[in-house]
Amino acid sequence: MSVVALVLAAGRGTRFGSDKRRATLADGRSLLAHSVERARAVFDDVRVVLRAGERAEDFGLPPDCQVVISHQAAAGMGHSLAAGARSLLDSHAQAVAILLGDMPWIESATLRQLAAAAAASTIVLPRHAGQQGHPVMFGRDFWPALGQLSGDEGARSVVQANRGSCVVIELADAGVLLDVDTPQGLM
Repeated sequence: MSVVALVLAAGRGTRFGSDKRRATLADGRSLLAHSVERARAVFDDVRVVLRAGERAEDFGLPPDCQVVISHQAAAGMGHSLAAGARSLLDSHAQAVAILLGDMPWIESATLRQLAAAAAASTIVLPRHAGQQGHPVMFGRDFWPALGQLSGDEGARSVVQANRGSCVVIELADAGVLLDVDTPQGLM
């Protein structure tokens, strides 16, 4: 199964107090660079959604990292997700993994397991300890709906409208639930 990864990193992260994407982890890499490298270890095609005026090198990302600009990022995650989904027109992948740039602890084995469950006509939902997490894998059939999103809800409406196409994968990896909202979340 061919899966493209889309890392959403155009949000403001206001609860953090500063630009959390640039926050440094223990190994010296930025939070966003760490999340992107995790994705690149598993997926051949990784695209990162940033705000207008931002570049990959601003966050320590590799020079060959494909950046997608969300011109309406301030209007909510739905706009950023839509910009990313519309960028997939040139992709031959059968599914997209929607990753969040502030979730650096998802294990590579988890990403591989989710990708293996993906198909063009399914939505793969990771779950840990009874809670739904990230990344969600959307089959190609759902890309047009993702490209129409707006607001700050993300893809919840697409999942809810297509419950019959959802596949839930129970995982031992708590990293699918761990995001960074505050500086204390980096610990």
